[in-house]
This record gives sequence, C-alpha cells and structure tokens, in this order.
Amino acid sequence: MDGICTLANDRVYDQLIALLNSIEAIYGQEMPVCVYPYDDKTTQIAAEIARRPHVQLYDNQDSIKQWDEFVCRVWDTHPTAQAHWQTISGDKYFRVGTHRRYCAFDAPFDRFVYMDADTLLMNRLDAVFNQLDYYDWVVYDFQYKDLTHVYNINSPKLTELFTKEQLQTEVFCSGLYAAKKGLFNAQNREIILDKLRQGEAEVLYDMAPDQTVLNYMVMRLGISNYNFALSLPNLEKTGCCVTSPHFEARDNILYDKGTRLTYIHYIGLKSALFRQLCAGENVDFPYRDVFLHYRYLHEPNQRPQFTTKPKVTETYPSLGKRILKKLGLTV
Repeated sequence: MDGICTLANDRVYDQLIALLNSIEAIYGQEMPVCVYPYDDKTTQIAAEIARRPHVQLYDNQDSIKQWDEFVCRVWDTHPTAQAHWQTISGDKYFRVGTHRRYCAFDAPFDRFVYMDADTLLMNRLDAVFNQLDYYDWVVYDFQYKDLTHVYNINSPKLTELFTKEQLQTEVFCSGLYAAKKGLFNAQNREIILDKLRQGEAEVLYDMAPDQTVLNYMVMRLGISNYNFALSLPNLEKTGCCVTSPHFEARDNILYDKGTRLTYIHYIGLKSALFRQLCAGENVDFPYRDVFLHYRYLHEPNQRPQFTTKPKVTETYPSLGKRILKKLGLTV
C-alpha cells in the first residue's frame, strides 16, 4: 500500500491542517496519510486527525521507542555534538523528535512519500511513486547545491567516504522523499552504528540531525537514489522552496515558469509565524494566500480577513537571503 507520511505536534497544528487539506484537494480521501508524533503534545492534532478517516496518528510505541533509542546511539558516537548541544539548550540530545519520521520505515505503508508539515502538495505524486519501481530512494530538491546543511564539510573524512561526484549529486533535503518500508532494518542499523563508532560520525552535521543521519545512511549503505531536480529536462523541472520569488499562483496552485510545482516547502519560516497569522495577526510571507487557502479549505468563514497592509516580519527577509545564499541561488 502507498501513502503519505508527515511529522507533527500541536505547535504545527495550522500547518498540518493546511498540508492535509492540500493532499485532500489533490486526492480526495483516496490517499492514506500517517502522522508521526514529534512528541507527546498532540491533543489538538489528534482531534483533527480523528475527523479524517483516511488519516491516522501513529501510536506504535515500540517502533517510536526503537527509533528514539537508535538516534541516541547514533549521536553517542559523535565526538562533539553533545557538548555543542549542551551549550545551546543544556540537553544531551537535540531535536530527537525530528527523527521519528524514521518510523515510516516500519509502518504503515509499503511505499511512502514523506512530507514535512511545512509543505503543501501541489500535484499528484504518480511520477514519484513510479520511480520507486526502479530506485529505493526518490527526492525532488536542490539541496545538492548546499552541503553545509547536510554534512560537516570541515571533516577530512567526508571526501574519504564519498566521492566528489556523490557529494555533488546524492545529497538531499529531508523535507520530502519517497522510500520503502524496511530499508533500514535492524541489520542495516547495526552496520551504520558500527561505521559511526569507527570514527565516521564526525562527518555528521549536528544542527540538522535528522537530515544528516538520513543522508549518511542512504549514501553509506549505497541505497539506489533518484533526484528529479537532477534528472528532468530544464524546461520541465521546478523549484520547491518559498525562497523562490517567481512562482505564479493560479487557482491556488503554484507554477514555475508555466510548469506546475509538485510541492512548496515553506522552509525557514518558524511555526510561530503561521500561528500568528491564523490567530488574526496580519503578518506577511511569500505565498501566504496559498497557505491560507489550504488552511481554511473546509472552513472558509474562519479565515482571517485583513483590511490593512500586511506587516512583513523582521526576521524573514534576512533569513530568506541567508537561505538563498546557502542554496547558491543569489550572491
């Protein structure tokens, strides 16, 4: 069975509703969805999920515990991460909940597309699922332009483990990917831990923990992978990030120079911004109306109505420029 997965808690309640509605706008209720709990703060999202017969909140505690423990074992091998995190938050581990997306390798789908809660689906995923007939890992993003958010580029081991070509073509963003159940079974997890204990852990980038570990596991195990952004003809490929200013909205679907996006990723925008907007604060960010459309798709009367000029957030412009620069899309 095919399905779509995401990761959420009550902090991203509004974004989760928008994502679920965008999936429903494309597929109706024929596409099953599984939501993995980031933590135990799920009262609001659980109530919302209960109203949607095709959506489930993952509750296999053995699976969740298994991945929580695996992730801690991964980071126990890292030479500096825990000391770094303790200076930031005082915690030994950083954002452990983000790794719970790995539960998708256990259940409930044989093949799945994982989407971050800060994404919206813009098109059917047939082409993505079709590539899973030929590859075990499928992505559609431009993260390969920016290694700094995937690996510790200062580690000399990085180029010992991976070729220059691999580092230029195989890295990916963990915001959307397609994969298969059972890819990282117990045997593969032990292989990964053994390699990390041998000193390879230093290549991991500790400030994007789930993303770096996923990239490392896929690349180190030699899992076959495909990236639409590298494979499609230039006229057919599209961007996917909110930092691209040129997308055109038509009937609440975004297009890149006439080609329909597969998804839009509101990367870099804090969840608080979406909560403020949905609470009636007139804050602005790119493709805000597209987000609002899907957030209130089934309750348009509750959509905030604004009569004044929106307030551009103080943090977004500089953040957007930083992200663009890191993606190599601006100077």
